[in-house]
Amino acid sequence: MRTIEVSLLENIVKNIYPLNESSKEEAKKRLDRLIKPQGSLGKMEDICVQLAGIHESKYFDTSKKAIIAFAGDHGVYEEGVAPDPQNITVLQFPNFAKGLCGVGTICKFVGADVVAVDVGINCSEKLDGVIDRKIRKGTSNMAKELAMTKEEAIKCLEIGIEIAEEYINKGYKLIGIGEMGIGNTTPSTAIISVIGGCDPQEITGIGAGLKKERLKHKADTIRKAIDLHNPNPEDGIDILSKVGGFEIGAMAGVILACSANKIPVVIDGFISYASALLAYKINPVSREYMIASHTSAEAGANKALSILGLNPVLNMDMRLGEGSGAALAFNIIEASNYTYTNMATFDEVDMGR
Repeated sequence: MRTIEVSLLENIVKNIYPLNESSKEEAKKRLDRLIKPQGSLGKMEDICVQLAGIHESKYFDTSKKAIIAFAGDHGVYEEGVAPDPQNITVLQFPNFAKGLCGVGTICKFVGADVVAVDVGINCSEKLDGVIDRKIRKGTSNMAKELAMTKEEAIKCLEIGIEIAEEYINKGYKLIGIGEMGIGNTTPSTAIISVIGGCDPQEITGIGAGLKKERLKHKADTIRKAIDLHNPNPEDGIDILSKVGGFEIGAMAGVILACSANKIPVVIDGFISYASALLAYKINPVSREYMIASHTSAEAGANKALSILGLNPVLNMDMRLGEGSGAALAFNIIEASNYTYTNMATFDEVDMGR
């Protein structure tokens, strides 16, 4: 009898289950007995109930945390959809590991680690402090051909899974996702357009600073790619292979791995919304493990968040990416946990209730 080999991706996807309702109820009972009006801590309470359900425990530890960031370049860059030179990806990404860029600096402040992984930067050299899991030197130009093969799509998802599980096994209890890749708002907008069933013109933004007169060209390029490849809006792997990016797929892999391993995953901004949508299409239950850190200032942010049904913790008009918003939200999540754990209850303090 022949044994059917189950892939890493398949194994992860089939092991994602809904949150533990009993643990959520226990957390809700404690929150309602804290010395405050019920529900008065708003999203802080929502976070604690969600964390209890994820960790399957009334109390939970969020102290060991990391941003896992992936970088890749994009063939569609040659269509003139981004204002900056593509080599900024290779120049900037080592600064993630060195703690010198936006996300690196914020992570230092909040006491989080940064893991930087090259899955497709257009360079040959090994980058200082960066984990080398390069699939190839950037995706193909999605306006002319598939961004990647189906096998490559699965590979970048599985790289994300492997990296996430490595750090989960090291004891990390809270993980955020981040990215770097000049031009990656273009594939992200394509993914959101496909899943949201909307015209790219409605949600195409300026990214890292594209001049507004170039927005129509960017939207037209995205539309051209979607029309050429006709990705299936219900198939996350099909969408990823046709109009995605290696770093976008790897972040989706982290989301799936965290979900299967019962670890909360904090999504960042616009690029990570696209990853979250892919993970959601691969297994809808993964959405229950996501915490949206902030509302991106990108044009399509609200569309993506409405599909996911997520209400971000912060609204800071940020559009840096990198994982910067996720890192910033770590402090809010830890403050929520600390308050939930240490605030007195009416049972502990005689207040007549």
